Amino acid sequence: MSNIFELTNNTLATLSPAVPFAMDDLIGSLPDTYVVYKLIDGVGTDHADNIEIARVYRVQVSIMNKAGLASLPDVDSVMVAAGFMKGPERALPKDSTTSHYGLAKDYFYQTFALPARAG
Repeated sequence: MSNIFELTNNTLATLSPAVPFAMDDLIGSLPDTYVVYKLIDGVGTDHADNIEIARVYRVQVSIMNKAGLASLPDVDSVMVAAGFMKGPERALPKDSTTSHYGLAKDYFYQTFALPARAG
């Protein structure tokens, strides 16, 4: 993994059928269904000899759809296949400007890096 943004971007690119997606916001005319994602936080969870050896990232993926929340792209399958763990999800208020309904889903991804050993 290069970084959490590249991993998330590459993962969402595998959605089938393809769905427009972007980090934070789509620009321009919005399609009926689209996905936006953002990093909520990344927390060092384990340390050895004052060096971080494990980190958990929390990524929020929001699925936006004008037709409601009953039939949405299967984001869970691609995220879990890429090594993310499913977290909480919640409905978002209907956007009064665009009339999109939204479902925000949190995913967690843990990385490990063993510290280099001295001689």
